[in-house]
Amino acid sequence: MNSQIRISGTRFAAQLPATPRGARLARRLVVGQLDAWGVAAEGAAVVVAELAANAVTHGRVPGRDFRVALALTGGVLRIEVADARADRVPGARDAAGDDEGGRGLLLVAAVADRWGVDRGLPPGKTVWAELRVDGGPGGPGAGRVVGGRDAVGGDVPGVQGTGKTHPPHPTGPA
Repeated sequence: MNSQIRISGTRFAAQLPATPRGARLARRLVVGQLDAWGVAAEGAAVVVAELAANAVTHGRVPGRDFRVALALTGGVLRIEVADARADRVPGARDAAGDDEGGRGLLLVAAVADRWGVDRGLPPGKTVWAELRVDGGPGGPGAGRVVGGRDAVGGDVPGVQGTGKTHPPHPTGPA
């Protein structure tokens, strides 16, 4: 399948194959776009890597792509990853020490100011995260991400349904 990319001002979207290669490409494209906008990509790269990996691992339907989208509005970067499996709603969980997986959404919760799941028309869903950024394209302080959360301390609840969000972590930056 061919990738489709759309860029319009401070909006970006790419439709990619639901494969490990597509997930890696999503991260690379997002980092490149954020660099073009003058926004630091470290936290966003972590979020996209985790959400894209989940989309191709748990949200994959043979023959269906996934979509990654960015919107930079009013100092907030919104990242969305949509896949074709609304029946598999992700949630943060406690992984055992020797588990190879299960920590991705804990990383998303640690980096993002809030995140959640929106169920779309069947069969799809969109997992999204928002990060505050200082400045933006050409603005003062462009390139600096503010916000995010401390990954230590406090529980990270799982997403249980449509539109549930995670409030800012109580140990987040002042």
